[in-house]
Amino acid sequence: MKPIHTAACIALFVCTFFSCQQPLPTEEPAPERPAKIVPDPSAVPLSPEESLKTMHLPPGYHMELVASEPDIQEPVAMVWDGNGSMYVAEMRSYMQDINGTGERLPVCRITKLDDTNGDGKMDKHTVFIDSLILPRMMLMLDDRLVVNETYTNNMYSYRDKNGDGVADEKILVYHNDEPDEANLEHQKSGLIWNIDNWIYVTRNPVRFRYNNGMLVVDSLISPPGGQWGLTQDNYGRLFFSSAGGETPALNFQENPAYGELDLDNQRDSSFDAVWPIIGTPDVQGGQERLREDSTLNHFTASCGQTVFRGDRLPATMVNDLFICEPVGRLIRRAKATYENGAMILHNAYDKREFLASSDMNFRPVNTATGPDGCLYIADMYHGIIQESAWTKPDSYIHPQIKRKKMDENINRGRIYRVVHDGYKPGPQPHLLKASNAELVAYLSHPNGWWRDNAQKLLVIRGDQSVLPALKKIALNKKSFGGKLAFWKKGPDAITRLHALWTMEGLGAIDEQAVLTTLADDDAEIRKAAIRISEPFLKQGNQTIAAKLESMKDDKDAGVQVQLALSLRYSKEATASALLKTLQTRDTTNVLLVKVAERSLQEKDEANSDLRAITMGMDGEDRDLVYHGASYFKQLCITCHGPEGKGIPSMIAPPLAGSARVNGDKTTLINILLHGLKGPIDGRKYPDQMLSQQAQTDEYIASVLSYVRNSFGNKSKVVFVDEVRDVRAATKDRTTPWTLEELMAMQATKKK
Repeated sequence: MKPIHTAACIALFVCTFFSCQQPLPTEEPAPERPAKIVPDPSAVPLSPEESLKTMHLPPGYHMELVASEPDIQEPVAMVWDGNGSMYVAEMRSYMQDINGTGERLPVCRITKLDDTNGDGKMDKHTVFIDSLILPRMMLMLDDRLVVNETYTNNMYSYRDKNGDGVADEKILVYHNDEPDEANLEHQKSGLIWNIDNWIYVTRNPVRFRYNNGMLVVDSLISPPGGQWGLTQDNYGRLFFSSAGGETPALNFQENPAYGELDLDNQRDSSFDAVWPIIGTPDVQGGQERLREDSTLNHFTASCGQTVFRGDRLPATMVNDLFICEPVGRLIRRAKATYENGAMILHNAYDKREFLASSDMNFRPVNTATGPDGCLYIADMYHGIIQESAWTKPDSYIHPQIKRKKMDENINRGRIYRVVHDGYKPGPQPHLLKASNAELVAYLSHPNGWWRDNAQKLLVIRGDQSVLPALKKIALNKKSFGGKLAFWKKGPDAITRLHALWTMEGLGAIDEQAVLTTLADDDAEIRKAAIRISEPFLKQGNQTIAAKLESMKDDKDAGVQVQLALSLRYSKEATASALLKTLQTRDTTNVLLVKVAERSLQEKDEANSDLRAITMGMDGEDRDLVYHGASYFKQLCITCHGPEGKGIPSMIAPPLAGSARVNGDKTTLINILLHGLKGPIDGRKYPDQMLSQQAQTDEYIASVLSYVRNSFGNKSKVVFVDEVRDVRAATKDRTTPWTLEELMAMQATKKK
């Protein structure tokens, strides 16, 4: 019992001590913007010291150099072990010329960096792993580093057993020999251990769980989206970004375990506009992506995002989202507001960026909260930041690269940290040697990096003796004397949240723990408790199901949303009724309506075939297919039959295996919009296909998406805007098409 008592005492001390160090939130002025923009800037590389002078930040903030060439080159990601050693992934073969020559050569590495004198600058480096092919994902376990290289799905853990700073142990921890041949910009990234103890990546519809030294894969119902970069906030909300889709933030309304979901207004109307302080001649989008002053006008390479969760910058920074834009040479700072449980992102400044540089080679590609409580930035400092598939001679960017000689800037790279006047970076951690009681105490540390790593180490170690201390924190248990001392504040919600999820990671959640936390005063605790209740719902636990039903009128909209998400796992008949109530009682709450609708779809056993055919689709595509199934059964089934093979009287052609159904989208849209008459494949039918022009674009897109993915068909969904475009192009047509007309039009289109 002694370690448990010690853990509780240390936790109380850490919580009390560090809370006194937290500055009060203050309003901050926006960064200055130069009076004049240089439209065609110099591309001559600068030294780190010279480059620092080009960076504009809000008053009080500064950049400090942590590491640079020749110690590191082309850095793309960084992680720290529990003792504060930094590991940097270096893509040393990335775009060494305009053609990407030698990109797959095993010449990349991961470097271990240490600050031996505490001045914030890494003065010791060793090559931890050499001869890699474009390392892209790293996850620190304890003293083991899990690494994934580009073009492969296999993952290995590396460890330095003799203390010389070089890995001498390599173990396969996830085995999947299927190669990933997608362009390197379109492969997964992330591999972050979230507060829920799942390990997440971008793009692929999978997540992982650590179990006895291995990473065990779990399939998701749809890909989570995103490209380069993945981060989580204090409560485990994940944020993705997509450079290819020019989408700086996406899929942050719900956990990827429930699917992919985005709202139209989740970024305010001006959010996607960016405000560089330098002309941007090297943007792949060309002139349409530039303002009159030659600056980038829209996110086009968003990546490397992080939610700042440190304690050595102003408190106004905490839980803000930072997004890299290497083409614009800037980093966006985003703040969040909430409406009916939905998060909405806003630029923290009006037509300004948190960080912007006039150095044309500044290429921020990743960010992270460091163990010292500061914000870290990986600057690839590379001339070309576009993969070779988009730098060919006929591309817009090719002559710009050659004109500016940007292909000559290679083999550089910098790591910076953002500091602030009056804030001293925190001490170096020593978590790898910390006792389990000390790790429990660190769950209350004001720096999220410490909390995350303490939780992760506790779960990996699997020591059940800490459970009484964790339970005391998570369930906010107080002794009789503690209850009398009502003026003493207990552990804060974030500390209790980590304790609760650590219990979950140790397999120590029981019914009483769920019931207690479902009734907690804090909304984030209640939301976590609802998620943690899901295994009990799957087992048919009626006590917990009844408690959840009583929460349908919870005062927090986010709790209601989580309730709607989790109820899909309940076997109780009342769960469906409750979901219908949540779906219909306030149709203006778009997020709640959507998640309740999807949960109803997931619960309905009649939708098992739909779930199978939509597995792996993103959220919007799945919605189209599900809606289309409903519409098809209301009308189309009459002539085409329940299996798409027609009906015995053969009044309409079969849809199963149809070349037209699986072929050109425009042809198919035209048939529904205007109808079809005459022989089809040499057969005359007793009636013609009637025009569905009176139906909405969403209706037509949904029906066609369903038909193209049912009855043995497998083709891409039809989008609403595609229907809208065809409708506009054929608005004057008043008669049904013939097959000959459509085939002729399709042949002309191909020419």
